[in-house]
Formats: sequence, C-alpha cells, structure tokens
Amino acid sequence: MAKYKPKNILITGAAGFIASHVANRLVRNYLEYRIIVLDKLDYCSNLKNLDPSRSFPNFKFVEGDVCSPDLVKYILDTENIDTIMHFAAQTHVDNSFGNSFEFIKNNVYGTCVLLEACKVFGKIKRFVHVSTDEVYGETDENAAVGNHEASQLLPTNPYSASKAGAEMLVMAYGRSYDLPVIITRGNNVYGPHQFPEKLVPKFILLAMNGKPLPIHGDGSNVRSYLYCEDVAEAFEIVLHRGEVGHVYNVGTDEEKRVLDVATDICRLFSLDPSQTIKFVENRPFNDQRYFLDTQKLKKLGWSERTKWENGLRKTMEWYLRNFDWWGDVSAALLSHPRMLSCHIIEKDHPNAGGNSDQDRMGCDEEEPISVPKSRL
Repeated sequence: MAKYKPKNILITGAAGFIASHVANRLVRNYLEYRIIVLDKLDYCSNLKNLDPSRSFPNFKFVEGDVCSPDLVKYILDTENIDTIMHFAAQTHVDNSFGNSFEFIKNNVYGTCVLLEACKVFGKIKRFVHVSTDEVYGETDENAAVGNHEASQLLPTNPYSASKAGAEMLVMAYGRSYDLPVIITRGNNVYGPHQFPEKLVPKFILLAMNGKPLPIHGDGSNVRSYLYCEDVAEAFEIVLHRGEVGHVYNVGTDEEKRVLDVATDICRLFSLDPSQTIKFVENRPFNDQRYFLDTQKLKKLGWSERTKWENGLRKTMEWYLRNFDWWGDVSAALLSHPRMLSCHIIEKDHPNAGGNSDQDRMGCDEEEPISVPKSRL
C-alpha cells in the first residue's frame, strides 16, 4: 500500500486532549509537514497542551471556530491545506443531556462547514474524520465479537447521535463530491492533559483530595480504555496508510467496569474502595457496554503498546505534577457536571443576586470540590 505524504495539515480542535497528542506527535516526527492547528479554546481546551510544538518552525496555531465558514475557507486557501484531521467536537456525554443544541451545532454543523469548504476549495487529498465507538450503540453483554466497521449505527444519546449525524455527512460528501474521506471510531482515551470531566482524570483528582469517587448507577457498565500516545500513533498510521472511503475502529480488547476503574485508582492512592466509592443517580441512559473489532486497523500495522496498569500510573503521576493545569475544575468534579449549561449570570439577569459559586455559574449541583496544594 502506497504511503500518503501530506504537506499542509489542518488539525481542528488541536488544543483539546486527543488532538493535542496527535498534533505534537506529527510536529515532532515530521519536520517536512506544516501543521496548522485550529481551536476556539473552549472550556476543555488548553494552549498548554500544545507547548511541546510551539517552538517548532512547522507549527502554527489559529484561534477560531470550525463553525465559521469564512475563517475555514480563509485557512484552506492561505495555508494551501491538502489534509484535514477533524477532531473538533463537544464530546462529554453528560453535557449532551444538558445542552444537546450545542452538540448539534459543534458536531454536525461544524463538520458540515468544513466539508462544504473542502468541496469549494477542491484541493483536499485526505479528510480524516474522528468519530466514536458510541455511534454503534450498546453492545450485547454476552457478545464475543465486537462491532466491526460495517455494523449498524444505533446511537443512544444526544452526543453519539450528533457524531453519527456528522459521519453521515462525511460519507455523503465522499460519495457525492469524491471528497477523499476516512473515518475513525475510537474507544475511550485517557492520559495526561485530559480535562477532568472525564472519568479517569476526574477520579484521580478526587482521590488526590481524599474525596469520594461518584459512580453513576451500580458501576457495572463496561468500557475499554486506550492510552493517549497509543491513540496518537493510531492516527499517525491512519493518516499515512488509511484507505480513502474506509472506516477504522481504534480500540483495545481489554475491558473494565467503571467500578474496576475506581477501585484501581483507589489502590494507587492507598484508599479503601469501600470507603471512597460513592454510588449516585445514573444518567438518563447509560450504555452497558461498547466493544470494537479492531482487526482492520491492526492490518495497517498498529497495535496497543501501553497496558492499563502502566498507562494509569503514568496518568496519575502527571496529574500529581500538574494538578493545577486546568485551574478551577470544581464544576467538572461534580457527580453530574453540566459544563455547557453552566453560565455566568449577568448583573441584570432576573436570577442575579446570589453569592455562592453555584449561583455565579448558574448551576444547582452539590458542593464544588477543589484540589488544594496541601494535599499533594
């Protein structure tokens, strides 16, 4: 299989978690590529995630939104983009229950803006669209074989529905306009730089502070977790060896219950799981299991390198050193965070006048949690 060689790559959402690891890897490993990254610096993005790349001459950062057609067209033209890796999206399932409109806007409309710009531009040679295993919906608990790339899409929550909708647009533009598209669908990812609304960093920060680890429902839900650097390598391989018009699952065969994740983190901090884990109300719908068949990606030469125990320890050590990376994350550490539905109440707002942090953020959740330096 001929190896694709890009020249000018646009990575959207690159100050976020997964995309920053991909961007840093490509900038470092391919000095002959120009890497242009676009990010609107939302609450879950951080320019510090891109610090390893900022001194390289082949790196350029643009602050902006994929939902801006004029900006996207301008970047494609002025930077002579030939490759797009589209990571930008709202990704936290809990938030999608609280503000599905924002998910449709970012994930569906934002993708459509990019696709339409590519159609008009006419010079794109690869469009790698990043999706999720959640588009398949719930995998049967007893299934011995995971969902493969041709499995039916049956999303069950607003987030996964928005990602499935975006995928349909990508496929349609590929067929209608011969846009050279590739789609990936990935398992959960964990590691350094991840915003702590997600399970692993959230539990690590709570455990660092001696706070309870809240588990939705009974903790029996099963997920698969991939370390961020392994995922970055997968995208490197898909970029260079992936076949246009194809879908690639990015995942691991190792599965863990949410309860197991919490227990493993308790042990890392020498905490008693029976005293630390707290079961809370489940979210409106919580898929019991996602399970992927990843043989297609493995045939391209990729394999998981980082075992869960090693990756979890690396992640814990990073957060111990960088506990203040994200600043005040108290709203994200709540049992049921709603980051997108929280808002600053203006002085002339009819509900203004409250003095608590919850009033100022427009949230009515339980007591916020901080991570004081004294605990570290």
